[in-house]
Amino acid sequence: MLFTDRVDAGRKLAEHLAASRDRDENEDLIVLGLARGGMPVAAEVAEVLRAPLDVCLVRKLGVPFQPELGMGAVAEEGVTVLNDHVVRASGVSKAELAEIERRERDLLERRARRYRGERPPLELGGRTVVVVDDGIATGSTARAACRAARDRGAAHVVLAVPVAPAGWGQGPERDADEVVCLHNPVGFLAVGQFYADFSQTTDEEVVECLDRAIARRAQSPPEANAEAERVANHDVELPLQVGPMRLPGHLSLPAGAERVVVFAHGSGSSRHSPRNRYVATALNRAGLGTLLFDLLTEHEEHARSNVFDIELLARRLIEVTRELRERPETRGRAVDYFGASTGAAAALWAAAELGTDVGAVVSRGGRPDLAQAHLPTVTARTLLIVGGNDHAVLELNSRARTFLRCENRLEVVPGAGHLFEEPGTLDAVADLARDWFLGRPAA
Repeated sequence: MLFTDRVDAGRKLAEHLAASRDRDENEDLIVLGLARGGMPVAAEVAEVLRAPLDVCLVRKLGVPFQPELGMGAVAEEGVTVLNDHVVRASGVSKAELAEIERRERDLLERRARRYRGERPPLELGGRTVVVVDDGIATGSTARAACRAARDRGAAHVVLAVPVAPAGWGQGPERDADEVVCLHNPVGFLAVGQFYADFSQTTDEEVVECLDRAIARRAQSPPEANAEAERVANHDVELPLQVGPMRLPGHLSLPAGAERVVVFAHGSGSSRHSPRNRYVATALNRAGLGTLLFDLLTEHEEHARSNVFDIELLARRLIEVTRELRERPETRGRAVDYFGASTGAAAALWAAAELGTDVGAVVSRGGRPDLAQAHLPTVTARTLLIVGGNDHAVLELNSRARTFLRCENRLEVVPGAGHLFEEPGTLDAVADLARDWFLGRPAA
């Protein structure tokens, strides 16, 4: 036996993590425990690292005639991970797989309500997230958990477990930036063989872990929680009525926010875009409100032509802007736009039609050329951000500036490609956008 129980495993894993990380690295940390068995382990990690704790909801997809054999897993944010080899070998049909996934997602949603109650999930945008489980067997659930954290905007994902099979290292780490495992023993048959007590974790224990973590954070000095309270003062899912349809959105309003930045996603991406969520979190920390919403329905996204229907996207953006001006929580606040790719063209088109109702526009890797006819009538202060290695888009943005009559600037981020995936480049975008919306002078 390696561990007495999950609490013992959690303490040992926490000691290892605390010893291997600088104290400064823990300041922006969030710990997610896989429900249910990973939560007692994660609770010890969160306490030692003095980090917020949340539950990570993942459900194994078991083979119908052998439920203990996992052929994949599902997690929040619509994440699905499949083991293609097991699916093929078991002969499970697409219809059977879809039904199993539907059933497990229903259970996942019920457990989310039971564990969190009315509390929303912790905001992961731009944070370092430590995903903790009580051990790794096949790795499907761990992979799903890491992908879910990434989809929720995590900037850096660490997968931490007490035990995994010898030679393990070819699966979940593809979905994590860093993997921490205390033991990789030979003769691995199941996680439970390395625990003296591996009794099943109950729903009540999961809730107790979360309640203890919340109580601990509440007892921390006020200054330790001041930023978290300011960032998440008003953080809600916000369905938006656009014509006959409702588009899902997410509104974050820090206390005292005077401006709301509406994100116009491009190239068919949604409000779950990790890059836009990363920027939105940075803006929230600067005291700016943000609204991320889907410009297209799931059905519309399948038609590629809709992604380049700039007029359609602009009309939706205009309607959402007008709704914001009528809603009690956003009425009286200035509205700005942050657009990416084709979403930037829609933002400029909408800004041209709305005039002074839009204060500023920031474009990240945008296609302002797709709204060229409307550029001369844009009055909003406009910042165009392009990657230095994105040569074609840089040329399009340089040409588009000649049509703008408003205050405008072109910022080139050295070494960045179109998606700003290179280290530090998305941080540069967030800093530039923040300063532009706040009206700060260029550095």
